[in-house]
Amino acid sequence: MRKALALVTFLILSSVPAKAQTQQPIRVKCGGAAYTDSKGQAWATDYDFSGGMVSAMTGPVSGTADPALFQHGRMPNDTSPLVYSFPVANGAYHANLYFTELNSADDFVGGRVFNVKLQGTVVIQNLDIFATVGAGAALIKGVDFAVTNGQATIELDNIPGHDRGKVTAIEITSNGASPQLTMSFVHPDGTPVVGTLNYTMTTSQVKLGGNTPLTNGQATCVLFAAPQIMGLVGQIQLTLSLTDNTGNTLWQIGMTMDPTSVNFGSVQSTSLNVIVQKM
Repeated sequence: MRKALALVTFLILSSVPAKAQTQQPIRVKCGGAAYTDSKGQAWATDYDFSGGMVSAMTGPVSGTADPALFQHGRMPNDTSPLVYSFPVANGAYHANLYFTELNSADDFVGGRVFNVKLQGTVVIQNLDIFATVGAGAALIKGVDFAVTNGQATIELDNIPGHDRGKVTAIEITSNGASPQLTMSFVHPDGTPVVGTLNYTMTTSQVKLGGNTPLTNGQATCVLFAAPQIMGLVGQIQLTLSLTDNTGNTLWQIGMTMDPTSVNFGSVQSTSLNVIVQKM
């Protein structure tokens, strides 16, 4: 039983049925119009952003067959971050973020420096495009991440003393189908439990948590083989609890684990049955 529950350390709860978790790629031309690239892929006109301002910078871009994807762009304003939030199915994803430096006023190390967050966690810190690739050159930063709340969120944060951050295009693709664990909660007489499954996963750097109502006594969990894509690095403290509709705790378990040397890449979808005594 404990070995089976150890798998839950790498699970984020999701009430989305497996067949609904197929996600089409998202490709957005930030600050610009729709575009079809050299591979025949369609990029949509800028959408699903909050705040920010458009950059109209153009010019030649080296290192790419699609310079249009690196021209124009969107930046945070002076007082608040730029946030993109795309509705997606829960699961594992890969984001490609497109950058270039076309402003000659920022053609020096330290000119434009900013941070990028995915799902609220800093994944690119102190990004200096010019220092990385020079002026007028394509830069694509790829990041793996997990979605557990139905939203893929990308945030650009300015750093005082430097020019604003800027992104010119965003691509989000699925990291493949994620195995699932179905947790079934029944009473000793076989009737399904009515209630909500709650979880928290905590490290020294981040805390994740949430809940999902049981459907016919079941909760479907999505397995992520690499906990680091959720920002979970180092020792993990896990707490699971089941509460009824009035908030009473029907079942609870807590444990501490270090997943550093564990590889769940070959784990297949499975199920776990829990018997809950009636109150």
